[in-house]
Amino acid sequence: MATNLELPSESKPTTPAIFHVSPLIRITLLGLYVALTVPLPFLAQASSAPVPPVLLWVGISLGAIALYGALSERVIVDEEKIQVAYPSWVPRLFRKGWSLPWAEVKELKMRTTGQGGLVYYFVSQSSQKAYLLPMRVVGFARLVQLVEAHTGIDTTDVRPLAQPWMYLILLGFTLLLFLVDGWTIWTALTQGLIT
Repeated sequence: MATNLELPSESKPTTPAIFHVSPLIRITLLGLYVALTVPLPFLAQASSAPVPPVLLWVGISLGAIALYGALSERVIVDEEKIQVAYPSWVPRLFRKGWSLPWAEVKELKMRTTGQGGLVYYFVSQSSQKAYLLPMRVVGFARLVQLVEAHTGIDTTDVRPLAQPWMYLILLGFTLLLFLVDGWTIWTALTQGLIT
């Protein structure tokens, strides 16, 4: 008869918790980018603008890759540290990321944004650097609980910067913009302004 042996909790390997940017935020921002930029090459051709449409398509593609890279941010929390990282294909020059050991966290400082929102920064004990607490991740409440568990800092008043309904409204307006884009491109095609 086999017995179930369980390792003591101290010797169990812990896997890091990984938090990604919310899919709602990613879809909304990528959709808005596409809705705002895709009509430009068509409008450039219809108005005989001096900028060739091919150059606009290249710029739009590079911008989409850069935006996707920025939205690929992930927060990794383990027993030793909190870390913000990006996939290896994102150049470090573009998005660096950061890592902060829990032992170095002095406090979590609140700051007001220009729009009146609240953001929070980790203040390090050994340097004057501050690290922005990522607030647009899936499972933000769990992230905040882990921060409190590892640092002992009271996080009961820490709330995400933007609520999901804000992004749902923006997504709705983005879909309306797609309809206007489609109508504009279709009109230009039917009137022979674009070949």
